Amino acid sequence: MMNKEIVLITGASSGIGKATALLLLQKGYIVYATAPELFGMTDLQEKGAKIMQLDITNSENCKRIVDYIYKESKSIDILVNNAGYGLYGAIEDVSIEDARQQFEVHLFGLIQLTQMVLPKMRDNRKGRIINISSILGRMTLPMGGWYHASKYALEGISDCLRQEVKPFGIKVILINPGAIESEWANLALSKANENSKNTAYSNMTNQLTHLISKSIKIQGKASKVAQKVWKACQSPKPKIRYVVPAHAKLLCIFQKLVSENSFNYFKEKLIMLVTSENKKKYPSL
Repeated sequence: MMNKEIVLITGASSGIGKATALLLLQKGYIVYATAPELFGMTDLQEKGAKIMQLDITNSENCKRIVDYIYKESKSIDILVNNAGYGLYGAIEDVSIEDARQQFEVHLFGLIQLTQMVLPKMRDNRKGRIINISSILGRMTLPMGGWYHASKYALEGISDCLRQEVKPFGIKVILINPGAIESEWANLALSKANENSKNTAYSNMTNQLTHLISKSIKIQGKASKVAQKVWKACQSPKPKIRYVVPAHAKLLCIFQKLVSENSFNYFKEKLIMLVTSENKKKYPSL
């Protein structure tokens, strides 16, 4: 039997959001796919999604979308908070204005939208909030301080929200992707170059470039993350978090097994190894 639950997905114009929308449509969900611009979602509309323009940092926009869905479909059973981007660059170099915007998207805008759907979920005594975080919300690398901080904040508030809404039958689930095929890496790298390429942190910017070039070789498919989101949507007892793909799981397991100092040493050596390999190929670096 086809599932007719109502799903609202943010950041659905590409990557994980689009893959999730496509899979949930295939599984029979009624999908409201949103993004700041509509042009990246016309293919979703052709597949049956209801596409809508949504800037999650705009409270009036959020309220208008939520009210419209309630008027048309009477309910939002599942909210997939996926909208996001990577603000990279040395912490010293990134402007506080840009840093605040990273938090507006990953935390305040996300929670603002969540607050708007929770009252009806509580009335219905059911609902699922699925927050797309990152393994970089559980471990850090240089040059991504503001991105990491926003995802760490999302992890903390999700864990707290889960406890608060459990008595009302609402489940809060975290998805922690590792390196996934999308435009995310290129955008993050362009931000790093914009902020720190010509500063005291230029060498670290080069290291980040090499690290990302290596990570491309192990990137997982966005469809793999979508499968975990679907599992979180339909499982009677979903996990608190789903880590995907395999390399992300291995990193998280390794982090748990060793001391913080040992894990930090491992990361430093990994970055040095990648950089030294690239210097052999490109001596001018």
